[in-house]
Amino acid sequence: MILFNVPTTTGNESIYINEAIKEGHLSGDGKFTKLCNGWFEDKFDVQKSLLTTSCTHALEMSAILADIKEGDEVIMPSYTFVSTANAFVLRGARIVFVDIRPDTMNIDESLIEEAITSKTKAIVPVHYAGVACDMDKILEIANKHNIVVIEDAAQGVMSQYKGRYLGTIGHIGCYSFHETKNYNSGEGGAILVNHESYVERAEIIREKGTNRSRFFRGQVDKYTWVDLGSSYLPSEINAAFLYAQLEQAEEINNNRMQSWNRYHIGLADLEKRGYVQLPTIPNECSHNAHMYYLKCRSLDERTRLIQFLKERGVQSVFHYIPLHSSNAGKQFGRFNGKDNYTTIESEKLLRLPLYYNFANDDLDKVVDSIYKFYI
Repeated sequence: MILFNVPTTTGNESIYINEAIKEGHLSGDGKFTKLCNGWFEDKFDVQKSLLTTSCTHALEMSAILADIKEGDEVIMPSYTFVSTANAFVLRGARIVFVDIRPDTMNIDESLIEEAITSKTKAIVPVHYAGVACDMDKILEIANKHNIVVIEDAAQGVMSQYKGRYLGTIGHIGCYSFHETKNYNSGEGGAILVNHESYVERAEIIREKGTNRSRFFRGQVDKYTWVDLGSSYLPSEINAAFLYAQLEQAEEINNNRMQSWNRYHIGLADLEKRGYVQLPTIPNECSHNAHMYYLKCRSLDERTRLIQFLKERGVQSVFHYIPLHSSNAGKQFGRFNGKDNYTTIESEKLLRLPLYYNFANDDLDKVVDSIYKFYI
């Protein structure tokens, strides 16, 4: 069986975990947490990086930082994971869903401004498959209306938009280190704070609403409860596991890119014949090979292809059911304008196996199986 995903490991994870155990500090913000945060701050030139227990929690922190309150509105695509919306619904916000672009599956930046009302507090672009949204246009709109931009870059670690790393472009960025991501700690995430005014409060929110970080820096002689917050610190075990992969981030990225390109070349003839559509990468985007997908011609065709591949020992999966069509989506949000692409494009998309050190023979078997289905 060719698995859909195999979590990335480099070989140093257990060594660093044992080192963390010997250090005797396992509860978070120890040596390896600081190494990971420093890696992002240095490589991505970001103001502040803070590891979190998940991207979900990074998004929840973002909602608190953006001061989201009851009755506020937050604009985002419906084609995303539920955490993108939940983080803001938990603060009492109404979600305003906007249609996507069929080429990248990202929010259609040309439809954002017409969705803005006097209640709009934030825009949340989701960089699907590690391919950037049009951040220039989104920031232009946000600045014009004084709206916070929170990047859901869960899939976008190492991807760039016009030479800038995803997650570092908006006011706040959020990463995921779930086991399905390019770099993982089993479960984990990070919040990137790109605006000076948010830095100190982000530390407080992450530390259960206390000024504990200032205490450890010697800035106050005792720490106390000063703001909203929760326990968003991952353990040193998670950070140690992640750091082993950050050390080899470029090699992992290049390895995945080779597989992505092999798919793209191998399936090109099927696209030329009109059987499938392959991913589109805009010129200004440098992606991270987070996933490889194709689009079938219909939902029925996708269903049959999934079964065909399964019978040949290949795991493949479809992705998000649009949030606006769910019961909770209808309760907590609304779709602005017409759903021209979100639903129909989501019904055609099929994700193929892709992971670090994916064997070429296995990848070629996937491609060959897809050809056998169509020709």
